[in-house]
Amino acid sequence: MFDIGFSELLLVGLVALIVFGPERLPGAARTAGLWVGRLKRSFSAIKAEVEREIGADEVRRQLHNEQILQMERELKQSILPPAIAPADTAPGESPAATSAEPVPSPASNAPVQPSEATRLP
Repeated sequence: MFDIGFSELLLVGLVALIVFGPERLPGAARTAGLWVGRLKRSFSAIKAEVEREIGADEVRRQLHNEQILQMERELKQSILPPAIAPADTAPGESPAATSAEPVPSPASNAPVQPSEATRLP
């Protein structure tokens, strides 16, 4: 992450030895290690919280989208009249084919013209 090599660490160690001295250097290193550990735990907790919030936002977004889709379905059903089909019709069969009454065709309403062979003289 910081791209610190061995030579940089050695330089920091030498400066710390000169500044703190050999008596206080182990205590300072221990304290620095504790602070670094606390910072790592804090950053990981913040990262986990952010990821949890992002996941919660995604779930909220999906639920909102599903609610919108449900409302659209209900709106379509309330606007469009439902198809009226008898309960005893098969899925591939038309309702007219199963009714007891014959369905008149448009041509059957026209007057019947007798043919030449059926006319009486």
